[in-house]
Amino acid sequence: MWIAICDDEKRFLNDLSEIIRRHYHSLDIAVNKFSSGSELLQSFYRVKYDIVFLDIEMPGLDGISLARKIRELSEDVYIVFLTGHIEYALKGYEVNALRYLTKPATDASVHEVLDQVLKKQSNEKSLWLKNRDGERRIRLSEIVFIEAQDQNIVFYTPSDSFEIRGKLNDYEQQLKQEGFFRIHRSYIVSLSKISGVTGKEITVTGGYRLPVARAKEREFRDAFMSYISKEAF
Repeated sequence: MWIAICDDEKRFLNDLSEIIRRHYHSLDIAVNKFSSGSELLQSFYRVKYDIVFLDIEMPGLDGISLARKIRELSEDVYIVFLTGHIEYALKGYEVNALRYLTKPATDASVHEVLDQVLKKQSNEKSLWLKNRDGERRIRLSEIVFIEAQDQNIVFYTPSDSFEIRGKLNDYEQQLKQEGFFRIHRSYIVSLSKISGVTGKEITVTGGYRLPVARAKEREFRDAFMSYISKEAF
């Protein structure tokens, strides 16, 4: 699990990092510390963070504005705000914040948040993908679409992509039961990530425009309308 902490006050930054290290040193957890929002954003393009702890009141890019930018990059990262002013809580709903912790954060409150996230992750359906650079656990809710490229397939998320050896056929039936649809011999898409349907093309998260094969048009529209109907209730 990758965790980012962003606070312009070094004391709080180090204290929270130490709490996490002390209680979760035996788990596969890495913590990166940042003293400004711009530093964290630069890192976010390179690292897939699972949780970010954000101080709300920071000079320059404040925590709420930073959270909005982070949410554009990832729909799934857990955002936890650090604040001494609980009146900010309503703004947290705009970015789907997981929790608010009053500064200084206590061992018990941090422990509770991390246990909550670990429990959520253990219940989420995911895939383990492996290539020559290593292994990666990717949650199904992260996947925007999968593309076939010669003998490889590429999994796209809102923030990055991951390429492995394989064929779309290896995943088509498994993912069909989880809200995915094969729109073309080269593409499987998550129905939840579709933002537009125009003619024989769809638009998905990230602005990608993908073709729908003529032979798949009717079946795709039926599947998509069925998905929309279920989500409306």
